[in-house]
Amino acid sequence: MRSNRRGRRGVTLLELLIAVTLVSLLSVGILYAMRIGLMTLERTNDRLLANRRVLGAQRILDQQVANMMAVKTVCNGPRDDMGNGMVPFFQGEQNQMRFVSTYSINAAARGYPQVAEFTVIPGDKNRGVRLVVNERPYTGPPSIDFLCRNMAPDPLTGQFSGQFLPVELGPAPFVIADKLAFCRMSYQVYNPQNRQKIWVQRFVGVLPPAAIRLEMAPIEADPSKLSMSTLVLPVRVYRNSRLAYKDIDEQDAVFQ
Repeated sequence: MRSNRRGRRGVTLLELLIAVTLVSLLSVGILYAMRIGLMTLERTNDRLLANRRVLGAQRILDQQVANMMAVKTVCNGPRDDMGNGMVPFFQGEQNQMRFVSTYSINAAARGYPQVAEFTVIPGDKNRGVRLVVNERPYTGPPSIDFLCRNMAPDPLTGQFSGQFLPVELGPAPFVIADKLAFCRMSYQVYNPQNRQKIWVQRFVGVLPPAAIRLEMAPIEADPSKLSMSTLVLPVRVYRNSRLAYKDIDEQDAVFQ
């Protein structure tokens, strides 16, 4: 009787197989749940990084335009209506833009003035376009005089303006926006005929433009992510760069 009871103790092979199967199923379920959680976390991080990249690019554009400097450069060739070859250092075209700003991408507002050069180039594998920017140190008018080739009348307005060299890519350009269906720049200027501000695709003038508009759209819109869209950036510089700077005498000061 004791030997029979001792022989009936323990776990049968069928019970062992059932236990192993249940543990395996639980392990597979736990691993599958962990995989789904990690994939969701990765997608969320990618979405956050993409949104942060878009917000960072918009902040760079806004800060560089907001910290624009009213500098001038010397151009060779015919003189303008005022009899000199000094022109405002601002190049504004549909796919290129160049000006001096106290905001640097690397050092933010703590750096030295930089010549910001924006240009639109083809994207990777000629798929769409991308907006990139070069930065070169600005150390005074001699550091930018070579960028202005000569003075010539504008083909649209007939006004003498500086003819600048095309923007060339530097050794390490900073990509502002990528995978864009299009990227166009336009400039708001004052029209003396109707006394209204209009948008032009090529800037010609003595004063800087009142605002800069960048029209952008992604190749594939994703509603779950932020994407680069049209930006209108006001230009806070309104000083005539051709006029010599001098302190205002208190007797000549006029308060309106």
